[in-house]
Amino acid sequence: MPGPVSRREAVGRIAAASAVLGGVALLTRARFDRGGYDVAALGGQRQIRNFASPPVSALPMMAIAKSSTDPAVLVRRAVDALGGMHRFISRGDVVAVKPNIGWDRLPVHAANTNPLVVAEVVKMAFDAGASRVVVTDASCNEPNRCFQRSGIWRAAHDVGATVILPAAHRFREIRMKGDVLDQWPIYTPLVNADKVINVPVAKHHNLSKYTAAMKNWYGILGGRRNRLHQSIDVSIADLATFMRPTLTVVDATRVLMRNGPQGGNIDDAADVHQVIASIDQVAADAYGCTLIGQKPENIGYLKLARERGIGEVDWASLPHVEV
Repeated sequence: MPGPVSRREAVGRIAAASAVLGGVALLTRARFDRGGYDVAALGGQRQIRNFASPPVSALPMMAIAKSSTDPAVLVRRAVDALGGMHRFISRGDVVAVKPNIGWDRLPVHAANTNPLVVAEVVKMAFDAGASRVVVTDASCNEPNRCFQRSGIWRAAHDVGATVILPAAHRFREIRMKGDVLDQWPIYTPLVNADKVINVPVAKHHNLSKYTAAMKNWYGILGGRRNRLHQSIDVSIADLATFMRPTLTVVDATRVLMRNGPQGGNIDDAADVHQVIASIDQVAADAYGCTLIGQKPENIGYLKLARERGIGEVDWASLPHVEV
């Protein structure tokens, strides 16, 4: 299914594929090795925590929802266009949801993921049969203030999620064998799950130029992660190599256009009213960066992702749909 398809055609293809989704769900665990703390990386290969969903030929790999100003509606349309949350979540799954909750900012500043986007992802995971949904992040600013002021704590809790604040005992040293990230403390609630959904916000970043899906994995790191900024593109590529999510849902409902990643000035953000859902985190970033006027070829970590075969930078070549 090369290039974009109409919404009508996408609905038809979703219906045609529904018969095979159950079988795909059963095969996913056997087909994809998620790695682990004690898995020896043979021949010096990088370790991978692989929660990835395999492609389904009759379904798009990415969906861009634009047709509403309601964040919850945009999330549901984007995920439904990929086949629905039941494609990704099986009954009884423990699901980790990773928003960006890095900053002591209000939703209007667009520095964190929109709480309404997070809540809708949680609701859809429960509707698909998840037994437990954990929402958490390792914040940059003081966690209590970040979780509360972002609105994510209340929004996620109100729909039944288990909201976890970062604490020292929740980190464990893991050997990733990356070019920059070799051994590092990893935030275990985000890797001790059956499925992982990455829910970043799209925004400007003063060092990496753009941040959303791949850069959001900085939130699984403990320690002095600011030391990584000297090799930020390589560290982002290392993290995206290590973390392969089940699904990526990019919040582009309100986008921080400049002075990221913290922002703080309402005038730096703009309402874009989009949500991107994708099984390819690289493609999601390649499209998302265009929303702040960037080109994928100018983003260093996207070049590295292409070289490593993590995902597709030429997002338009993937099966995708706008809804």
